[in-house]
Amino acid sequence: MNVGIVCYPTVGGSGIVATELAKALAERDHQVRLISTETPFRLPEFQVGLAFHAVQTPGYPLLREPQYLLSLANKIVQVSREHELDIIHAHYAIPHAAAAYLARQILMSRSGGKVPRVITTLHGTDVTLIGSDHSYSETAAFCINQSDGVTAVSESLREDTYRQLAVRADIRVIPNFLDSSIHHRSEDAELRAKFTGGHSETRLVIHVSNFRPVKQIGMVIDIFERIRRQIPSKLLLVGDGPELDKAGRQAKGLGLSDDVVQLGEQEQVVPLLSVADLFLLPSAQESFGLAALEAMACQVPVVASRVGGLPEVIEHGLTGFLHPPDAVDAMAQSAVELLSDDELHKRVATAALEAVVQRFCSRVVVPEYEMFYARVLNGQPVTVG
Repeated sequence: MNVGIVCYPTVGGSGIVATELAKALAERDHQVRLISTETPFRLPEFQVGLAFHAVQTPGYPLLREPQYLLSLANKIVQVSREHELDIIHAHYAIPHAAAAYLARQILMSRSGGKVPRVITTLHGTDVTLIGSDHSYSETAAFCINQSDGVTAVSESLREDTYRQLAVRADIRVIPNFLDSSIHHRSEDAELRAKFTGGHSETRLVIHVSNFRPVKQIGMVIDIFERIRRQIPSKLLLVGDGPELDKAGRQAKGLGLSDDVVQLGEQEQVVPLLSVADLFLLPSAQESFGLAALEAMACQVPVVASRVGGLPEVIEHGLTGFLHPPDAVDAMAQSAVELLSDDELHKRVATAALEAVVQRFCSRVVVPEYEMFYARVLNGQPVTVG
């Protein structure tokens, strides 16, 4: 198949998954065209069957804002005509599904050319934050309904979509995934010693996110403070965002400045996860929780909120621990139990890895997308399971 994938290039979950899907499809002999504003950060320099097309959005005095939607639709049309795309796969409803719809209409207006099918994958905030905003809700619902096929990354997000938007399209749940040949634990004693100071009893707690309010970074610090009372430990904060400075001030106020390490955005998180002992994710909302999945693949037990799609990823007490999103003491207690009981830690870490391999690795999920593409192209019903 000739597939065009439209996505954001950033480190957020939708961009990561879209890029990983593009790479996996190319490895399975499909011709894939990635369309975005800049090269996605996980895109290799060269891979057979995979090409990148940049969207340029010029500014004009007459237009108050750069018209990204229009230039993106134009680029999709150009790429589709040049490479005879079968599928345009838009990751994120606004603006990518809107641009894909507009591109399809343009292509339909000219006779004789191939008109690709449009598939939209919903990732979370395109529904729960942007899509549900009254400024965008009608447009988001329309573009989702006009898609030839729609997927969501969790059952929770599927339900949120029907509840928050006037969507009548069938939505198939296909979970996020990762490449387990890349995301796996690789011990690095030297790197670990840099964070622990060479103290074998010191445990490493890690949090990876975009540091937006929904991630509840203040709770990460509060939970860590309770852990630190009982267990020598350090907290690694990976990523950047509006709440990071506040977290630093909070840590300083609690006397934890020497124990909280801000590492900023990191393109490669596997080395850091590989030296960590525990992952904290006390989010107020997660439509899936890709960061938790990456931790599980690296055999790092996760303590997280019981919200959104996280219960579909983590089985409480078996592959991690889940608590209400405001339960600081309960999360801290689970963390302490994991960090102080080597047998429990090993059992949870092993079960977490097994869950990733069986349910969330590219070998399992990418064929689901291939089958979904085929059903859409053949005009077959797309709600399976």
